[in-house]
Amino acid sequence: MENNYNYNNNNNNNLNNISIEIFSPQKRLPLKHTISQTTSINNGNKIKKESNLKSENEDDNNKDMVMLNADDIKEEGYNEDNELFQSKRLVIPGQTISREGEYLKGHGTFNDGSGSLVASVCGTLDKVDRLISVKALKSRYHGEVGDIVVGRITEITSKRWKVDVNSRLDYILMLSAINLPGGIQRRRTSADELQMRSFFVENDLVYAEVQMVMGDGSVAIHTRNQKYGKLQNGHFTKVIPSLIKRSKQHFYNLECGVDVILGINGYIWIADSEQQRNQQQFIQKHEKEPNFDPSIPLIIPDEIKQVSKDSRDRIARVKNSISLLEKGFLLIHQKSIMNVYKLSLKMKLQSKDLLHPQYIKQILTVISTTDYDNNNNNENDNDEQMN
Repeated sequence: MENNYNYNNNNNNNLNNISIEIFSPQKRLPLKHTISQTTSINNGNKIKKESNLKSENEDDNNKDMVMLNADDIKEEGYNEDNELFQSKRLVIPGQTISREGEYLKGHGTFNDGSGSLVASVCGTLDKVDRLISVKALKSRYHGEVGDIVVGRITEITSKRWKVDVNSRLDYILMLSAINLPGGIQRRRTSADELQMRSFFVENDLVYAEVQMVMGDGSVAIHTRNQKYGKLQNGHFTKVIPSLIKRSKQHFYNLECGVDVILGINGYIWIADSEQQRNQQQFIQKHEKEPNFDPSIPLIIPDEIKQVSKDSRDRIARVKNSISLLEKGFLLIHQKSIMNVYKLSLKMKLQSKDLLHPQYIKQILTVISTTDYDNNNNNENDNDEQMN
C-alpha cells in the first residue's frame, strides 16, 4: 500500500497546470486545464478530472472563472447566464451546448440521443432569441444584404450575369442592377441586352454589394454606385471568408500606395493606387466625350496600364502579408496588413521571403504578442523581440 501511495504522490508532483491558448478569428481564448489525482486505500485508485475554462470579458476588465465538470457536461449542459452565451465562444464538435428543450436547433448543431443540443462543427456560437447555431470557422460564404463582395463573372444569360463569389451558388447580377457608362439613369432596353458583353464578359472581376437574398437561396447583387464596377489591372487573391473583419468600409487606400478591397466573401483585390487613379480619370474623360459610344469597348492605353517595379514590389509585399495572416489564422483588416508590412520592412525582408517558414513563425509570434497602435510607439520593443 505504501508503494502505491508513494507512486501516486510522484504522479501528482509531475502533473502541473497546463495552459493552452486557442486562437479564433474573433479573439484569443486561453483554456486552462488542471488535473488532480486522489487515491483511496480501500476502494483503489480514483481519478477525478476538472476543467477550468477561463475566458476574457470584452466589456470590462474583470476576469471570471467558470467551473465545468467534464463528466456532467452532457447531463446538465450550459445555462443561459453562462459566459458561453454572453460572448461568442469557440466550441468543438461533440461539445454539449444546452439541455433538452432549452434552445432550438440551428445550423451546426444536432440533437443527441438524450435530447441535448450538441455542436457538429468547430466554430463560434451564435444565439438569436432561443435559436442556437454554430458558425464554422472554415465554410463557404453566405451572403447577407449589404455585404461588400468581389466576384468573377462566370456566365452571361438573358438580362443577367452569373458571378462566382465563393458561395454554394453563383450570385446574380441583373442588367438593371448595373451602372451604365457615363452614369446614365434610364430604363434598360433590348439594345442594352444585346450589348451586355460590352459591360462585362466571362472572367471579369467585379466589385459589388449584396442587394437581396431570395427565398430559394439565390442572391442578387448590384453595382449601381459609382464606386462599384469592373476591376482591372491588379492582383486577385483568396482567403478564408471568416478571417475578413466586417467593418463599415472594405476599400482601403493603404499608406504604402496600394489599394486593397477586402471582400467579405474572402476574395481580395490589390492594385497600385496611382495607376488606378490615372485609369479612372481616363475612363471618366472618355465617357464625357461628345462622340462617346457605350457599345464600343474601351481600350486603355499601355502607358495608363503601366505599373512600375517599385509598385509591383509593394503589391507583392501586401499580398504576402495577407497570405501570412491567413496561415496564422488571424483577422485580416487594414491595421493587421500594415503591421505585417511594416514589420517585414524592419526585418529587411524581401517580398518573397515573407512566406518562408522561418520568418512566418517569427512574424506571427511578434504580431500575436505585441499590441500595435496607430503611431507605432513601440518600435524599439519590437526590434528587441525580433533580435
